[in-house]
Formats: sequence, C-alpha cells, structure tokens
Amino acid sequence: MLAMLTLTYRSDTTIPIEAEIIRPDLLAGKSAGEIAQLLVHHGNRQVPLGEFFDVQGDVSDEQIRLVGDCRRVKLIGAGMQRGSIVVEGSVGMHLGAEMRGGNIEVHGDAGDWVGAEMRGGTIRVRGNAGHLVGAAYRGSRRGMREGVILIHGNAGNEVGSTMRRGLIAIGGTAADFAGVDMIAGTICILGSVGIRTGAGMKRGSIVLGSAETPALLPTFRRACVYRPQFLDIYLRTLSRWGFPIEDRHFTGKYVRWCGDLVALGKGEILQWTAE
Repeated sequence: MLAMLTLTYRSDTTIPIEAEIIRPDLLAGKSAGEIAQLLVHHGNRQVPLGEFFDVQGDVSDEQIRLVGDCRRVKLIGAGMQRGSIVVEGSVGMHLGAEMRGGNIEVHGDAGDWVGAEMRGGTIRVRGNAGHLVGAAYRGSRRGMREGVILIHGNAGNEVGSTMRRGLIAIGGTAADFAGVDMIAGTICILGSVGIRTGAGMKRGSIVLGSAETPALLPTFRRACVYRPQFLDIYLRTLSRWGFPIEDRHFTGKYVRWCGDLVALGKGEILQWTAE
C-alpha cells in the first residue's frame, strides 16, 4: 500500500463538487475503500467521493496528492488543521478556506476565495488565483487572521479584504480594491495593481513592487522616501521560500503613503521606486 493518499480526478462533470472532506487530518486512519465511500455534495445530491476520484494509498503520513484538473472541485483543504495537500493541476473555489494549519501547494491555478478567513498554515498557488484571496466572507467582520498565502501569478479583486493578520504575496498583478478595509497584516504585490488600492484600510502594510505609479485615492498622503528595514526581512524570507523576488526590490527605495484617512488612517502603502 502507498504511504501517501493519491486522489486521481477522472470526472467530466460540469456541476461543481463540494469536497471539504479532502483534508489530511479528517481522513487520517481511514482506508482507501472507506475514503472512496465518503460523501461529497454534487449539485443537490450527496455522492461518494469514489465516483469522481480514483483512490489509492492511505493518509498515515497525513499527506494527500491530487492529480488532474480539479477546477470543478471546491473547498479542498477547507478547515484543515495539519498535514499537507499537493495538487498537480488546478482547483476550484474556497481552497484552504478557514484552514488553521498545514500546507497546501497547487501546481496550477485556483478559483475565488483562496484562504478565505484562514487562521494559520501556508497556501502556495504556482499559477493564478481568482478574486478575494485571504478575504472575509460577505457579512463577516474579519478575513485572514494568521498564516501565509503565496500566489506566484496574478490575482483578482479584493486581495486581503478585511484581513486582520498574516502575509499575502502576489508575484504578478492584482486587480481592483487590493487591501480594501484591511485591519492589519501585510500584502506584497510585485506587479501592477488596479484602482482603489487600500480603500478603507485602518492599519497594515501594502507593498507595491511595480515600477508603475499606482492611481491611489486622494485620501492617502505622501510621507517620505526611505528603505524600510522590516521589508528586507520579508523579501529575504520570501526569496528563501522560492518566491520570485527581483534583485531591484533589494536595492531600491520605497515611497511611503499614509492612509486611508477616511478610516483610522494608520495604514501604509509602500511603492517601490528607483530613487
């Protein structure tokens, strides 16, 4: 028997599959046959997991490997507390939502709500992600509270919306409203950003690594140009983790903008500059 649990996706359904049971701490101690009989939501029905995945191995080492294009599969790793999940393909919405520990790595793209309201652990997506990375669900007061989210590609709207703590790093571009209503924490976006970055942010840091000057709201005030010491620690750590940091980010300075002055106003946007 294999030491690692391997789930190979083999379905061609166009209906989303809600598979929050795919998490190592929940499946630990179960055999491949038992795991295949566990129920997932498929539309308005409950269906055995084995109808969509070939199941091999076990979870004695608390590691799960998913193989195939899982874009229709939602909630992978949602709420997980320990262990690791590696996906060789793309995944659907709510990857690692509300997770408290462990590691998830996706060798592909991810849908919306990656790490929504997560409280610990690490998520790495080597492709692109959708909207609302590390954000709060609608009506909730707090988004991401702990942990690390690394998106090597691009991300959509509202990255880190209402986040409270933690680190989000985007290697490519981010769309509109990055850091909207941010309470605290750190967001690093190495590519360009859309409009209304940091709108309503109270505290925290948004680091912009693009040479393009962003269109910031008039409620942010330019403070100074300097080299933040804490940022060197973050950049070195990200580089050590294999995140794509360019050499210029270690040598340039950053323009500090304070805001959002319509909120508490103790947040900052640090914009890279060659000055």
